Amino acid sequence: MKDLMSKIISLAKRRGFIFQSSEIYGGIRGFYDFGPLGVELKNNIKKAWWENIVWQRKEIVGLDSSIIMNPKVWKASGHIDTFADPLAECKKCHKRFRADHLVEDFKDSAKLDEHGEFTKEELEDIAKAIEKIKCPECGGELMPPRQFNLMFKTFIGPVEEKGATAYLRPETAQGIFVNYKNIVDTQRSKVPFGIAQIGKAFRNEITPRNFIFRTREFEQMELEYFVKPENDQKFFKTWVKERMNWYVKDLGLDPKKLRIRPHEKDELSHYSKSCVDIEYQFPFGWGELEGIANRTDFDLKQHQKFSGADLRYFDEKTKKYYLPYVIEPSCGVDRILLALLCDAYQEVEGGRTKTTKSVKEVEILLKLNKKIAPIKVTILPLVKNKPKLVKKAKEIYDLLKSHFNCQYDEVGSIGRRYRRSDEVGVVFAVTCDFETLEQNDVTVRDRDTMEQERIKVENLVELLKQKLEK
Repeated sequence: MKDLMSKIISLAKRRGFIFQSSEIYGGIRGFYDFGPLGVELKNNIKKAWWENIVWQRKEIVGLDSSIIMNPKVWKASGHIDTFADPLAECKKCHKRFRADHLVEDFKDSAKLDEHGEFTKEELEDIAKAIEKIKCPECGGELMPPRQFNLMFKTFIGPVEEKGATAYLRPETAQGIFVNYKNIVDTQRSKVPFGIAQIGKAFRNEITPRNFIFRTREFEQMELEYFVKPENDQKFFKTWVKERMNWYVKDLGLDPKKLRIRPHEKDELSHYSKSCVDIEYQFPFGWGELEGIANRTDFDLKQHQKFSGADLRYFDEKTKKYYLPYVIEPSCGVDRILLALLCDAYQEVEGGRTKTTKSVKEVEILLKLNKKIAPIKVTILPLVKNKPKLVKKAKEIYDLLKSHFNCQYDEVGSIGRRYRRSDEVGVVFAVTCDFETLEQNDVTVRDRDTMEQERIKVENLVELLKQKLEK
């Protein structure tokens, strides 16, 4: 299974899905750039989420809040005081390491809350184990672990002083909570209602790992759904079911590789009434794609307390004020993208196309869901040394590109070009041959079934649309 992860990483780099950030300078750990195919795949994931969460529901609206907010936001939310990891520093080389990762036996049994905060007793257990471990870098003695905040600091204005300190947001949720009243007032929102947001978040992870699964810069898709306190668990269960269905029906992930893992009582953050993770079975093991939490009224209560603003909701029917409870489905775009690549990756022994006669090659097929695939159609002239054929193929490309994300490929044999399109998940290949010049029709090849059919050029757009919507 770990070998599969290496193959996914290789494919992602080779075909332009994901690159190491600043690679020509040696890279920077925990940061990645999404290439031409990666950005298309990300956009399709976000579009599918936005359509499902916002466009298809009349009670949910969108928001795009600022990455940098007033530091008081993070004081109210608890991030300044509790958003930390235990680090052990080497006395000799002064490098720091995640203490729980140094102590493997402890790491497997430790229970973390939502912010990754350890109890005093757990830290004491780690400290005892650390005494027996040497620095992985230089072999020096390690100091007892201390908590280090995971938020990235920055400064507002020209002077770097304490009063100018700000933070890159570690989550998008707080931008929703501080805009809650603005949206209620301007949109005349009635409980139950939701506010959705897609955006970047930043966490100074000490040990980024597993490719893009755990990074320092990532993109979240979060919904805060505001409900009456007495209806909280009903809506919590509804959203768990809704979100699980989305992964299977909309994204096409294998349901056998998905599971719902309820949090134990000792895992719950102090303000959460209940929480589950939707997990995917990656090559490196089960990993969280999404968390769905009943956050109660904690966030609104905290921001009301720290800001002095009245954030209560007025119920026209009962003529009473109250703070709504919040159900939060929150998922990571980058993790979903990685799950899709792992789920779609297939190797076909002997190949699907005859590229050589003497060697049986292993061909790669990326069987992505039609709606999510970064490229829908590739246009291929049978050969590139016939000007009339190439011209016709380019005319068809011009016809299709305003309707679908297409690519044009004339380099190499037709078999090689089919392979390249299969490897990046292109759904349909449209081949222009000599018959096209006479009959004005083309061969359309289905990526999944390998079936081919002749279609008139004038019917091509409509028929491809129908096939992609099935």
